[in-house]
Amino acid sequence: MPLQIALISDQHLESCPSQWRQFKTIAELFNDTTANVVILSLAQNTTEQALTQLRQDRRYQFSLIYTLKPQANPLPLADGPLPADSAIIEENHAKLMQRLSSFNRGRHPERLEECVMAWLWTRPGAKISAQRDSKLANVYFYPLIRVFANNESVNEQLWLRLLAEQGLLASTDLVDRIRLCASCNSSRLNYVDVCPQCKELDIAKEPALHCFTCGHVAPQESFLKDGLMMCPNCLTRLRHIGSDYDRPLENQSCRACRTSFIDAEVLVRCLDCDHAQSPDELRVREIRNYTMTEKARLRCRQGLTEDISREYFGRLNLIGLNDFTYLLDWQLQQARRYSNFPECSLIALQFYGLENALMTPEGQAALDNLVERIKEMIRDTDRCSRVREDQLWFLLPHTDYAGAKILGQRLADLLLLLEHDDNGVSAKVAVFTLPGGLLDEENAVLLMGRLASEVG
Repeated sequence: MPLQIALISDQHLESCPSQWRQFKTIAELFNDTTANVVILSLAQNTTEQALTQLRQDRRYQFSLIYTLKPQANPLPLADGPLPADSAIIEENHAKLMQRLSSFNRGRHPERLEECVMAWLWTRPGAKISAQRDSKLANVYFYPLIRVFANNESVNEQLWLRLLAEQGLLASTDLVDRIRLCASCNSSRLNYVDVCPQCKELDIAKEPALHCFTCGHVAPQESFLKDGLMMCPNCLTRLRHIGSDYDRPLENQSCRACRTSFIDAEVLVRCLDCDHAQSPDELRVREIRNYTMTEKARLRCRQGLTEDISREYFGRLNLIGLNDFTYLLDWQLQQARRYSNFPECSLIALQFYGLENALMTPEGQAALDNLVERIKEMIRDTDRCSRVREDQLWFLLPHTDYAGAKILGQRLADLLLLLEHDDNGVSAKVAVFTLPGGLLDEENAVLLMGRLASEVG
């Protein structure tokens, strides 16, 4: 069966091969039959939008998508320019379909981790590439993670670090090194010169004079009186530089406190949260591209499991989110049906700044210790799951509100293990106990969403 090739172009192309089908918009393509290969002939910004729409659609997540027009910037979501020979297109499509069919024992990727691994698996040598966007607080983002996250909030840097710690991803070339606000992790920073004495902005370069007679130092203008050079302090007339006076090294002064100084102090102000800090207090983050490791390739051949998303917290015997919500729904049904249902508690634990702890070997060791301590605190009958890479859930049968609150506070207190060089790691805890407080028609997903809003 010949390949179904679709061309998306804002202008009709007369030179288009007869076997290609032309569409003006992505919406027209979506309303038609699914194509095997898509070719884009659009402007740069429109091409990027079209790629995002296609990759977010299940039918075109891993399809070959080529560009017909030359692009000024690399497009991480495209497969490059259109090959000149149609036989190459057919060959590339056959290879992609063969590798996709062998991925994860033939199961179609569903979760973020699976989709990213499938992309890398079907495109040997491909990378998870960073792209710059000056409108973002962190400046850089990863388009591949963003489209496969499907509008889910994902801490991309943390996600990449955790999979790298698992040995599934390896960092390659260094793209950039940025500095972030120590308070909010924004890279939108303003570096200003301030007075080293009072930290005011109103400073200026002013030539100063130094009187040898009394040692007075002041701006040059204060020594001028009726056209004569005279010290305003001892009234000595200054005639010869080097014998009566000289020019000190302090050539800057503060108009607020009148202090004279040689060099101003540099202060960094965050444009997002207005936090002021010295340059030494800024966090340094390296932006790198990533590729899959041999271990990841082996996992793709042998079959992926839920373990791929468990990273450090995998040792907590996490269960899949679907299984967790099923168990919680079962508890909700019992709580509504039986008046003597024993109390059961749900805990949401949200981490903040976890990626900062992973920046140092000390932080990584502390996270290992944290996981071991959590394992000691929870019971064999408790169940744990993860919604995001920085959010844990605990289902505690036969646990009242007071007991769950104590456990939640102990879990939050364990974050002291991650504190290192003021890395800003913190956590929020929300506790809910059945059967009290349950809303009408509220299921597991809605209940978890309610608690997530308390810690988010």
